[in-house]
Amino acid sequence: MQVTVFSCRKYDELPEFEKGAEELGLKLVTTNEIPGLDNVHLTNGSRCVAITTTPVGRELLKAYYDNGVRYIVTRCIGYDHIDVEAAKELGMTVANTPYGPDGVADYTVMLMLMAMRHMKAIMGRSAIQDYTLRGLLGRELKDMTVGIIGTGRIGLSTMRNLSGFGCKVLCYDIFPNKAAEAYGEYVSLEDLIRKSDIISLHMPLTEDNFHIIDAKALAKMKQGVIIVNTGRGPLIDSKALADAIESGKVGAAALDVVEDEFSLYYYDRKSDVLTNRELALFRSYPNVIVSHHMAFYTENYLKTIVRDSLRGCKAFMTGADNPWVVG
Repeated sequence: MQVTVFSCRKYDELPEFEKGAEELGLKLVTTNEIPGLDNVHLTNGSRCVAITTTPVGRELLKAYYDNGVRYIVTRCIGYDHIDVEAAKELGMTVANTPYGPDGVADYTVMLMLMAMRHMKAIMGRSAIQDYTLRGLLGRELKDMTVGIIGTGRIGLSTMRNLSGFGCKVLCYDIFPNKAAEAYGEYVSLEDLIRKSDIISLHMPLTEDNFHIIDAKALAKMKQGVIIVNTGRGPLIDSKALADAIESGKVGAAALDVVEDEFSLYYYDRKSDVLTNRELALFRSYPNVIVSHHMAFYTENYLKTIVRDSLRGCKAFMTGADNPWVVG
C-alpha cells in the first residue's frame, strides 16, 4: 500500500509522514516537487496521492488515473483547487483533511488587533528608529462591532474568542449554527455589511460566494471599515478592495489569503517577477497586513493533517469507513 506525497516539506512534514506511515503499515514516496504532468512518474505504484493547495485539473487527474491513482487527498480543508467533477467522471475519490479551528481563529483575532492598532506601521517605524505617534491612534475592540461571515467551526471559534473582548458580534451564514447564537446575533448579510466596524470572512469558496466582497458591498460599508480574510482569497475582489483602500473607504485590511495565490505561496519567489499586481499593491500599503496563507500553521495542525491524510489513504485502500471523502 503506497502513497505519493507531493510538496512534502522536509523540515516539518517529512518526519511526521515517516512516523505515520510506519504506524499504519504504508509505503511512502515523498518529494518536495509540486504535482504536475512532468512528474506523474512519481506516482508509479501508488493508488493514493497527497497534495497541498496546488491546482489539480482534469488533465493531471487523467494522467494520475492512467497511472493507477484512484484517491487524491489535499492536506487542507478547502478543496476548490481540485477539479472534483473531473475526478468523479474518471472514478477517482477526492478527500480533504480538516484540522482543529482554534489555530485559524486565534490568528484571525490577532490580525484584527494588529490592523486596528496599526501594527504594520508601528513595526516599520520601529525598524528605522522613528518613535513618533502621529497616525498611529488605535481603537479598542470593546467599542467596535465585528461581523463574522460564515459561522462554521472556524467562524464559531473566532466568535468564542471575541466574547472575551466585550465587542458586539454580528454574524451571517446561509446555514445558521445554533451554537453561534451564544456569542453573536444573526443578521442579514446586508445589515452585517452596513453595521460592522470589522468584517471577517470564514467561508469555503463556492460559485455562489465568489467575490462576495465586491465594489457594491464595499460601497455599503462603514467609512474606515477593517477587512480580515483568513478564508479564501477569491471571496474578495482584489481590485475593488485596492480601490477602496486607496479611497479611504477601507481603513485597514489583514489578508492571510489573496486571489491567484496558488503559484506563489509556500514557494521561494524572491528573485522572480510576480504577476499578481494586487498582491504587490497590498504589500505596499502601510495599513494592509499580508501573510502567506498560514493561519492554520500550528503544531496541532501539522500532526492532524499528516495523520488524517494517511489514515484516509489507508481506509480507502482497505475499504474501511472514510470520513474525509468529499467527492
